[in-house]
Amino acid sequence: MEKLAQFLEPEKLNQVLELGKKIWDDIGKLYNYHSSAGDHVNNLKRKWKELECQKTDVEEKMKSELFPGKKPKREVELWLQEVETINGEIQSIEEEGGRGIWKYFPRMHMGKLACQKIKEVEELNQRGGFKDSLVVDPPVSHGEELPTTTLVGESTTKRTIERVREHLLDENFRRIAVYGMGGSGKTTVMKQINNELLKERDKFDNVIWITVSESSSVFKLQHDIACKLDIEKELSKFKDETTRAGKLNIALKNRKRYVLILDDMWKAFRLEDVGIPNPTRTNGCKLVLTTRDSEVCNHMGCEKIEMELLSEEESLDLFLDTVGRDVLNTRDVEPIVKEVVKECACLPLAIVTIAGSLKNVIDISEWRNALNELRTPRKGPKNVFETLRFSYERLKDEDLQHCLLYCALFCEDHEFERDELIEDLIDEGIIERMESRQAEFDRGHTMLNKLERACLLETGINRNVKLHDLIREMALEIAGPKFMGEAGDRVIDFMPHEERWGKDLEKVCLMGRVYGLNFPNISPRCPKLSTLLLDNNYFGGIIANSFFVHLRGLKVLRIYCSGITSLPNSISDLENLATLSLIDCFCLNHVPSLAKLTALRKLDLGRSRGIKEIPHGLEMLVNLRYLNLEGTKILEIPSGILSKLSQLQVLKSNCGKLNVEEMVSLKLECFKGAFYGVDDFNKYVGSLREGRLSHYQFIVKETTAKIDDGVFQEGEGKCVKLHNCDCDVSLLPKDAQTLEIFKCNNLGSLSPYLECARELKSLSIGVCEEIEDILSYSYTFRLQGLCLYYLGKLQVLFREEKVASPLDIPPGTFSCLKQFVIVECPNIKKLFTPGLLQNLANLEQIRVEDCERLEEIIEEEGKETAIFPRLRNLLLDGLPRLETICSSGNAMVCDSLQEIKIVRCPKLKRFPLSLRDEQLSSPPSSLEIVTEKGWWELLEWDNHATKNALEPLCEFVDVYIDDDEISMDGADSHKEPPSNQQ
Repeated sequence: MEKLAQFLEPEKLNQVLELGKKIWDDIGKLYNYHSSAGDHVNNLKRKWKELECQKTDVEEKMKSELFPGKKPKREVELWLQEVETINGEIQSIEEEGGRGIWKYFPRMHMGKLACQKIKEVEELNQRGGFKDSLVVDPPVSHGEELPTTTLVGESTTKRTIERVREHLLDENFRRIAVYGMGGSGKTTVMKQINNELLKERDKFDNVIWITVSESSSVFKLQHDIACKLDIEKELSKFKDETTRAGKLNIALKNRKRYVLILDDMWKAFRLEDVGIPNPTRTNGCKLVLTTRDSEVCNHMGCEKIEMELLSEEESLDLFLDTVGRDVLNTRDVEPIVKEVVKECACLPLAIVTIAGSLKNVIDISEWRNALNELRTPRKGPKNVFETLRFSYERLKDEDLQHCLLYCALFCEDHEFERDELIEDLIDEGIIERMESRQAEFDRGHTMLNKLERACLLETGINRNVKLHDLIREMALEIAGPKFMGEAGDRVIDFMPHEERWGKDLEKVCLMGRVYGLNFPNISPRCPKLSTLLLDNNYFGGIIANSFFVHLRGLKVLRIYCSGITSLPNSISDLENLATLSLIDCFCLNHVPSLAKLTALRKLDLGRSRGIKEIPHGLEMLVNLRYLNLEGTKILEIPSGILSKLSQLQVLKSNCGKLNVEEMVSLKLECFKGAFYGVDDFNKYVGSLREGRLSHYQFIVKETTAKIDDGVFQEGEGKCVKLHNCDCDVSLLPKDAQTLEIFKCNNLGSLSPYLECARELKSLSIGVCEEIEDILSYSYTFRLQGLCLYYLGKLQVLFREEKVASPLDIPPGTFSCLKQFVIVECPNIKKLFTPGLLQNLANLEQIRVEDCERLEEIIEEEGKETAIFPRLRNLLLDGLPRLETICSSGNAMVCDSLQEIKIVRCPKLKRFPLSLRDEQLSSPPSSLEIVTEKGWWELLEWDNHATKNALEPLCEFVDVYIDDDEISMDGADSHKEPPSNQQ
């Protein structure tokens, strides 16, 4: 050492000594990990037990505070998720140890992992010391705007609407009923009134719409009301109708002045049995119902309003509006058209349906033939079904007719999500097998569009489709004894009775909420039965082996949301079976051998979480096109199976151990699954031809990380989720639409990812410790949604590259952005730079919460302009240093605004909101403003007329602001307000 010192300068010697010391310290740490691995693991177990006790305490406290209408705080939910995640990681360490870790897994690595987890457990233990309430009041929904058709019959329909409105506004009427024939327009009228009441907030605070239908029961009605009040989880804990009624009664009383609309009532209920408070002058509530039966009105104690039928003139106008007035250009056709309209009996539904079936008919011979068919009596007395059947027969396409009949199997008012319905039509063979799923779905959408244009299917919310009650009844009459569709209590009346399973049955659909009953021990003799759908039937126990013995013709078997524990071995002999769906069978733990079911094309075990092993014989299903194992506890698909499923188009799996070489050999069109480590992910993505996957959701995670899908939002059609990844992902699919990154702590820059994926629409990043910025100006922005959560080091949104000034931003940057959310990012001071303002014209939602150092939303630029012209929701909460939203020359015109919430922003002195014309305009009546009374009174306004116009729309709340939040000492302390925060 002395000789070495002679050749080194003192400074270099010190460097060598420091390096040596560092190496020695690292060696010491590694030795400690190795020698004390057992102690570290035991210490981890002790720390985890403490955390587990704390978790139990938090859950018990939260349970005691979760009164109807309350919701857990976001930070509490996130903490519980993280505790559950680290529990899985600790268990994986213990499992490895139990399999001979000391031989096959280095002790040193074990000790290091245990030490890391100890720190994480200690940090979670500290964060879990919640001092205040664990729940908050959720945002109040005042009602739901419903899709409506154009009102028909200017005088008749409007007269009914006016009568209903008069009764609603008259204090002497508390219960009102609209009754009339099916298809006369009762629901259309009430939807119109529902939407009008939502705009007139001064009359009622809430409008609650419930579709009841024929199969409804007290239990189901309670469930449906609870769903609208967002308390279905709390109510589902109770099976006793009386207890449920009490909980529902409390929740409804808290809503105060509401209108409860019960559409399509078939029988009377006692309000107290359901839990509906009696509407009185004191509570300001009203009950409105629609029904075909005037006796229901009497039994419910309602003031009756009859739905008048259309006049002949109104009927003709509606018919011509639907079929197209050009039809009158055909010579001599007008008298025939009028006769056709008469056959529709002045019923709007019949008129629209018949007119839809005669669109584009211009030959007078066809019109005469149509009139003759309408006049030809069928079996029994003439009724509206015969009129509607005419439209069914004019389809002249068996596939369309079979599609309509299939829809009739399901319960009244059942809304079909289009893709799910098309999936069913593929299973049924109504949509023939084609060269790709995309082609099959294109065919399906075309069929549904044709039925909509023919007015045989109605369009619902989000393009869902549904059957009108009368169309469904007509279809079931056509199907006759071959079809059986039952729901609710009728399932119990039908299912257990073997004699009711007729030998001619071909399709059966039973939908009902049956609690506490075992699966019936029967053996139906239905040799022609090809489709059996058991949806939302909570029958428990085992299915007897005899049940399927005489059902050898089954092609489609679906059991959805059931409490059954196992399937019988007789399933193995259903050699014609093409679809086997066992979805959400939460107690199911055994599936018999599938080896003989070589005709099977679809196997769906989605979310049947008791299934732990791949069903025996899976490798024999050479015709399988659809395989869903997502949500099961199957940990591995053994090698050699996937390579034999050469026809597979759809694979959904949360199995971590997929053989990538076998995956590459498949010609999948849809894949949803997890890759453990980035190597397999990179290998698979690298093998894909562009556009081969029409839908995908890749989850990339470390081997020890337990994925919790609740952490993520539901992704779009092409989604990549990175969870606990510390290695670089070298490849992202170029057509990825959604990228979600969670707990990737070594991730410093997003540029490599974004340079690959140029079609991103949604970007979500949460709990990534090292991220200081999100995007660079060199990226071509097409994002529609940007969500940022718990990013402790985030300082700016943009890293400025090759931009001389913040104003020199590439054109179009953020021009597609609709949603911007940032929560718990304590070090960011400014959000949007001045040059971005002109590009944010499409922004619809801004949500900024608990960002302690944020000072400005948009940096000053001194240019007067109207900002955020399409903004619908603005939420600013917990921003103690926020001083400005934008410069004094800018303002938001509130034409499109629906909700504003500004609380815990004590330094914000100016609210840049204006009316388009300060003298003449008024704010939209649907606008809701939630804020603090004291803050509102101290605001500076450019025009006090704006304040006066907006104040009636305000809901003032009390919030808690900790003095530490607004201290100027630069400390990072942040305290959560108690439960009265709104």
